[in-house]
Amino acid sequence: MRIVEENSVLYGFEPIEVISAEYKGDFKVQIGFSNGDIRVVDFKPFLTGTTHPAIKKYADENLFLSFKVLDGNLIWNDWDMIFPVSDLITGRII
Repeated sequence: MRIVEENSVLYGFEPIEVISAEYKGDFKVQIGFSNGDIRVVDFKPFLTGTTHPAIKKYADENLFLSFKVLDGNLIWNDWDMIFPVSDLITGRII
């Protein structure tokens, strides 16, 4: 048996990717997506509500600002923190 990767283009859809991210202040990031959507996502409730130390450290604004767009994702510190694009596009970070 041979397993091959299926191409999503054959099924009529392209995966949505993050193409831009701009800090807007107070832990809000304006995110641009490959489908043309733009959304401002508020990360503050998530960061202040978590007790996990690996995530809680990003409640420090200076560390939070270390985000970047890489391979269609919004990431922090070499993949230390990442969210599904589907959550970012809906603005529901959990």
